[in-house]
Amino acid sequence: MPKIKVLSRNPDDFLRETKHDIHKVPRSSNAAENPFKEQVEYTRALNAVKLERTFAKPFLGALDGHRDGVNVLCKHPTSLALLLSGACDGEIISWNVPHQKLASKVQAHEGMVQGMAAHCSGRYFFSCGSDKTIKQWSVDAEGKIGAEPDNTLLAKCIYTSLDHHWKDDMFVTSGSRVDVWDERRSEPVRSFAWGVDSVHHVKFNPVETYLLGGAAHDRSILLYDMRGSAPLRKVIMKLRTNALSWNPMEAFTLTSANEDGNLYTFDMRKLSMPLNMHRDHTAAVMDVDYSPTGREFVSAGYDKVIRIFPVDKGHSREVYHTKRMQRVGSVVWSRDSKYIFSASDEMNIRVWKSVAWEALGKLAPREKAAINYANALKERYGSFKQVRRIQRNRHVPKHIYNEMKQQRESREAATRREERKRAHSKAGSVPFVSVRKKQMVGEVE
Repeated sequence: MPKIKVLSRNPDDFLRETKHDIHKVPRSSNAAENPFKEQVEYTRALNAVKLERTFAKPFLGALDGHRDGVNVLCKHPTSLALLLSGACDGEIISWNVPHQKLASKVQAHEGMVQGMAAHCSGRYFFSCGSDKTIKQWSVDAEGKIGAEPDNTLLAKCIYTSLDHHWKDDMFVTSGSRVDVWDERRSEPVRSFAWGVDSVHHVKFNPVETYLLGGAAHDRSILLYDMRGSAPLRKVIMKLRTNALSWNPMEAFTLTSANEDGNLYTFDMRKLSMPLNMHRDHTAAVMDVDYSPTGREFVSAGYDKVIRIFPVDKGHSREVYHTKRMQRVGSVVWSRDSKYIFSASDEMNIRVWKSVAWEALGKLAPREKAAINYANALKERYGSFKQVRRIQRNRHVPKHIYNEMKQQRESREAATRREERKRAHSKAGSVPFVSVRKKQMVGEVE
């Protein structure tokens, strides 16, 4: 008697999870059986970038409670729900970010709050102001700030910036000199000076925690090693550097925000030329902060916008602005890399999504799979003209558009003049100088 082989399949494997009357369509990965695969994927990539721009709504809300311009923002080291801010009237406020409510406020200084930094445990933080004092404040898990400071240190000068060590009970201040403090002492344990009038910004390296980076009024970027007695290196730019930020994933990489409207990424081992120059701002860049992933950073501009830059690209991938937002003085990236906080002159703190089109809340597995598939298609077909045009297109205020156009024409005219001068001069008399190199005056070791 002949043997008959019968195919036996489970019908549950061929039905949708939600509607059991819709059958799955089997697909073959063989290219010969699907000759229009690339055309279909290109259309899907085009639709994905269109939907990306359709759902791009980055603004989440505003934290309104200050009575003067907000000068400093500080992330809480252990809580994603808390944010600290200091204003020009000396007031410090802790915010409950998920509820967008004021948790606590205190009149910390008589003048402007110049700097704030929290201890790595999150139980207290330090602030410095233009009244020549450094104060230690306790803060609980709900954001309640103590009515009186736990400790007050009197300084000999006005400190313009403050940052806390990532591991030890130490913090650093900058003013007429860079001072390193032990929390248990009333005098600095170490001071650095390198013939500059004053240092207005200082930051600890999050990886190599004994390294310090500073920005001085003589247009220089300074590097310090707390294990030594003298500064390490100094590079002088053509215009002043307003702020610095270290890459949390690469110990030797830092990015500076400059008065010329550009940001410069350096490798501290070779400061003779920046690794990359990031241009898109039309006015001075006031602040910069890295994402916890180390792949992107956000910048605050005097041109009333904030921009998000990939660390390896020269132009921003995103620009955020509102009609009411004025000059942005401070910006921070949340520790979960999902949100960005910006503080501007009109007494407002704004909360933004780091990915403008990203959906908030919990996603179903099929939603995650669809998003990953769309991202893969956008990356694969991102170099195509139509996809690239839609991805790059951003609407900006009219004054920024006109200023960008004028600056672009000026750069092109300067390039043409230099090329003509080189063409009609003796060979080698007009050497070619990189655009990145032109922004630097020199390096001092």
